[in-house]
Order: sequence, then C-alpha cells, then structure tokens
Amino acid sequence: MEFLQTLFGENIGLVFGGLGAAIATIFGGIGSARGVGIAGESAAALVKEKPELFGQALVLQLLPATQGLYGFVIGLLMLLQLDTGMDTSMGWYYVMCALPVAITGLTSGPAQGRVAVAGMQILAQRPENSTQGIVFSAMVETYAILGFVISLLMFLLV
Repeated sequence: MEFLQTLFGENIGLVFGGLGAAIATIFGGIGSARGVGIAGESAAALVKEKPELFGQALVLQLLPATQGLYGFVIGLLMLLQLDTGMDTSMGWYYVMCALPVAITGLTSGPAQGRVAVAGMQILAQRPENSTQGIVFSAMVETYAILGFVISLLMFLLV
C-alpha cells in the first residue's frame, strides 16, 4: 500500500474509484459480448435458412446485451462521483460496489447466450412458441438484475 501511496500520492482514492468503475464496465461488457456472440452465431444460422424469423431471432440475440448495460450504468454513476480529494477507503468501496454487477455480468451473459441458442431452436421448429425461449432466457437475466441492484444499493447507500 505504501508503494501505491508513493506512486499515486494524494489521488490514490481516485485511482481505486476509477478501478471500480472500470471493473463494473469491463466485466459486464465482456459477459455481454460473449453472450451476444454465442446467440448471434445461432441467429445467423437460423436466419440463413428462415429469413422471415429475423426479428424474433434478433430479440433472443439481444437479451444477453443487458449485462453490459448494467455494468455501464454502475460505472457511469461511479465516474460522476470521482473526485481528486477522494480518500482511499472510498476508492476501495467503489471497487467493492463494482463486484456484484461485474461478476454476475461476466457469468450470466454467456449463460444467457446459451439459453438464447436453445430458444433459437424452439424458434426454428415452432415459431409460434418463440415467447417460451424469451422467458427461458429471461430467467438467467434475473441474476444479472440482482447483481445490478446490489451494486446500485451499495453505491447509493454510502
């Protein structure tokens, strides 16, 4: 810690606060990118055979994108509160606030993408039942929302 204090001087709290914002944004974005990519591969294969299902396939593909949005919102809120006078403990607290949304975004994004792929299979076989695939995918979303809410509450209640 002494090395960091020497390296960053009075701005060590600001550095840790920025790290918290980066963690929330980056890991949520990675989870979303992986999930959307997984679902997008399946959507492209489906639309190649049945182009009329593009709109429904797009909905399923976009569902994992929300994890990145949740991380972005938490990161943005943190960035708006950063200050050069921020003490070290507050900077560390921002890192802790970022962890729930970062971890749930990183893990639930790819999982939601895989469930969306299964939803594409429903869509391919029975387009009239496509809502079922959306509901299954939304079940995974629940845990991303919980991580977002905990991070938001931690941030707002300090």
